[in-house]
Amino acid sequence: MPYTYRDSRPRSPPLPQSAHATHSSGQTYEELKCQCQQKGTLFEDCDFPANISSLFYSEKPPIPFVWKRPGEIVKNPQFITGGATRTDICQGDLGDCWLLAAIASLTLNEKTLARVVPQDQNFGLGYAGIFHFQFWQHNEWLDIVIDDRLPTFKDRLVFLHSSEHNEFWSALLEKAYAKLNGSYEALKGGSTLEAMEDFTGGVGEMYEVKKAPENFYEILGKALERGSLVGCSIDTSSAAESEARTPFGLIKGHAYSVTGIDEVSYRGRKVQLVRPRNPWGQVEWNGRWSDKMNFEDFKTHFDKVEICNLTPDALGDNATNKWEVTVHQGSWVRGSTAGGCRNFLDTFWTNPQIRLHLTEKDDGKDECTFIAALMQKNRRKLRKLGAEMLTIGYAIYESPSKDGHLNKDFFRYHPSKARSKTYINLREVSDRVKLPPGDYVIVPTTFEPHQEADFCLRIFSEKKAITENVDGNIDINLPEPPKPTTPQQETEEEKQFRALFKQVAGEDMEITAEELEYVLNAVLKKTNTIAFEKVSLMTCRNIISLMDSSGNGKLEFNEFKIFWDKLKKWLGVYLKFDSDKSGTMSSYELRSALTAAGFQLNNYLLQLIVLRYSDDQFHIDFDDFLNCLIRLENANRVFLALSKKNRDFINLNINEFITLTMNI
Repeated sequence: MPYTYRDSRPRSPPLPQSAHATHSSGQTYEELKCQCQQKGTLFEDCDFPANISSLFYSEKPPIPFVWKRPGEIVKNPQFITGGATRTDICQGDLGDCWLLAAIASLTLNEKTLARVVPQDQNFGLGYAGIFHFQFWQHNEWLDIVIDDRLPTFKDRLVFLHSSEHNEFWSALLEKAYAKLNGSYEALKGGSTLEAMEDFTGGVGEMYEVKKAPENFYEILGKALERGSLVGCSIDTSSAAESEARTPFGLIKGHAYSVTGIDEVSYRGRKVQLVRPRNPWGQVEWNGRWSDKMNFEDFKTHFDKVEICNLTPDALGDNATNKWEVTVHQGSWVRGSTAGGCRNFLDTFWTNPQIRLHLTEKDDGKDECTFIAALMQKNRRKLRKLGAEMLTIGYAIYESPSKDGHLNKDFFRYHPSKARSKTYINLREVSDRVKLPPGDYVIVPTTFEPHQEADFCLRIFSEKKAITENVDGNIDINLPEPPKPTTPQQETEEEKQFRALFKQVAGEDMEITAEELEYVLNAVLKKTNTIAFEKVSLMTCRNIISLMDSSGNGKLEFNEFKIFWDKLKKWLGVYLKFDSDKSGTMSSYELRSALTAAGFQLNNYLLQLIVLRYSDDQFHIDFDDFLNCLIRLENANRVFLALSKKNRDFINLNINEFITLTMNI
C-alpha cells in the first residue's frame, strides 16, 4: 500500500546541495570513503551487492557474469578522460536506450552534469573503491553511493560502457541509477524524459511537431530563455531505419538537441530559424540556411520535441524568466482517496483536491500559463513486487467560492475547465495549460478506482501561483450538549425511557458497559435498516469514557439520555449516506458522513480511519462507524480540556492531537 502523507502542504523545490545520504548505515559518501581509507580496504556496498539480486528479479543471467573492479579490467582505469561526451555512452546488453539518450543530453550541460556526476572522483590518490552520484526523486535530491564492482563477461563490461575502454564514469552512473531503481532489470524500457527529470529535477513536456500549438515557436523560445533542455528526433517506422540518414543529412531515431532560435529579416520579411545540434558533431542538415534551419523545414522534417523545464535552483543567476514551482505530495488509498477518473462519479469526488489561485496574467496576455505535472512514485522500483505503471491523469475545475472538499453533486453539474490530454500509463503526465485568472481545483486521479499509489503533483507557472491542499486541516464543529432536565420537565417519552433505564440499571440508576451493551443491542436490532452483528463491548466502554462525567466508569440517566440523542443523530447520518440502502455505508461516503456529524478531517486522518474500520469490500458497519465517532469526539473533548488547563498545550494543534490519538 502507499505511504499516507501527514503533511501535504505545498513545497518549494529542494536545493541539490542538500542531497540526502541514502546508505543503510546512515553514513555519507565522505564518511564511508574515509572509513575505508583508514582500514585500507575497498568499499563493498551491502545495499546493492555484487550478486544476481542486483541484476535481475524475474530471469536468470543469460551468461555467467563476473563482477570486477575497473582496475581488474584495465591497467590504468580513469573516471573521465578528455571530458564527459556523448561518445562515452555505448549501449550494452540492456534495453535502457532511453537512459542513454538522457545521459547524452546530460553531457551537453556542464553545470547539470557536474551535479549528477561529481567531478572530484578518480582512481588515483585516495581511491577506495567507492563512488557517488546524485539524482532527483519526487522533490528530493538523493546521494547514491556505490562500489565500483561492475558486471563483466570475458573481461568486458556487459552493460553501458565508454568507447574508451579505460573510462568508467558512464558505467558507474548506470550502476548508481540501477541501484536507485532496485536492479539493472528495472531499467528495461522507459522514457528519455523520465531520466532527464531525475538528472535535473525539471518537468518534461513532449510535443508531436505536426500537431504542435500555433505558438510553438514562442514556447521553444521561452524554454530556451529559461535554460530548459530541448531535444528533437525523427520517428522510425522499423528497426532497420534506426540511425538511417535522410537526403537532407538528418539521422532517423537519433536524439538531437535544440540550442537556439532566432528571427531574422530576409528579403523584406521575417524568417524564424532553429538551431538543432547533432551530438555526433558530424552529419549535418544540408538544406536551406546551412546548420541553422528554417522553422517550417524543422516542422516538416522532425516529428517530436521534448522539453525538460528546469527548476529555479538548476539555473544560473543569469537565466531569465525562471519558473515558479510548487510541489504537492499525496496518496491514492483504496476505500478513501482512490476514486478513479470522472467516469466513476460516485467515487471521483473522493480523490485528493488541490486548490490553485491564479492572480497574475502572462506578460501581454489575458491568461495565466502553467504546467501541471502528475507523477506516480516508485513504480519502477516496485516492479519486482509485481507493480506496474498505473494509468493516471487529472482534471481542473473552476472553484466555487466556498471552501472545503468539493462533493459529488459539484462534479455532477460542473464540467472541467482543463484536463490532461490523456490518461496514460507513464510515470508522469504533464500538460501546458492556459486559464484566466481565478481560483481552480486540480483533481489528480488514477483511471480506475481502488488503485493505490503515492503521487507527486508539480505546478510550474510563468507567474507566481498559490496552491493549497483542500483537505489539509481538521475542523470540529459540535453542538453544545443540552442541559439535563428535571423529572418534572420530562416528556411522556422521556418518562417511559427513564422507566426502562431504571429496569436495567437498578436502584443506583447507573449502568455499566455490559448493561449498556445489552440495552443498545436490544434497541438497535429492532431497526432493520442497518446491517451489523452487534454493538461491541469495546464500543460501550468507549461510550462510557466519552459520557462519564463523574469518573466512576458508569452512566447515570442524564448522561445516557444525552448520548441517546447523539446516537439518534448518528444513526440518521449513517442511514443518509447508506446510498444503496444495503444497511452498510461505503467507505468512500465516510468523508461526507463525518462532515455531517461535525468532523472535517484531512486526507491523512481519513485514510487511517478507513484502513482501521472498513472491510476488504470498502464497507463500514454501524458499530465501526459509531466507534469512530466516539473516538473522534473523545479526542476533541480531551484536547479542549487540556487547552484550557495548559496554555502551552495549544502549541500542539488540533490536527496533530487528533491524529496522534487516532493512531493509538
